[in-house]
Amino acid sequence: MESKKLEELRGNKESKLMKAVIQRVSEARVKVGEQEIAQISKGLLILLGVKKEDTEKEAELMAKKTVNLRIFSDEEGKMNLSLLDIAGEALVVSQFTLYGNCRKGRRPSFIDAALPAEADFLYQYFAEYLKKEGANVQTGQFQAMMQVELVNEGPVTIILDSEDF
Repeated sequence: MESKKLEELRGNKESKLMKAVIQRVSEARVKVGEQEIAQISKGLLILLGVKKEDTEKEAELMAKKTVNLRIFSDEEGKMNLSLLDIAGEALVVSQFTLYGNCRKGRRPSFIDAALPAEADFLYQYFAEYLKKEGANVQTGQFQAMMQVELVNEGPVTIILDSEDF
């Protein structure tokens, strides 16, 4: 069910395919210009793409799936622990370019990405829902030119589409 805020932003439409690129990191940080605005140690860097017509439901499902992904090693070296199990941190960065369509020509089209007001609302909602689930969360700056630095541990990179769950 859409919130009144999303209904105000765009009316009542159907879609549903939020995307996330999740990277297991030993550290990550975000800078805007020369200023560091967020930093985490062991945890997840989450690049979040919001599609037109995504709702809070997709954000909630994506957040629950993300914090419970068992992609951290247990004492036997098996990927058996979640972000919550290790008391890790999450750094969430909005990334509309996950919806870049390169089927025609050489310049990506971002027509499937949510409009900025909708994307920002759901990006913030996703981050808050991660906190509600028990994660320590930092965020990038929406619509800013950011420099994202990370040390990918493994490397482990998972791509989630809300359509899959």
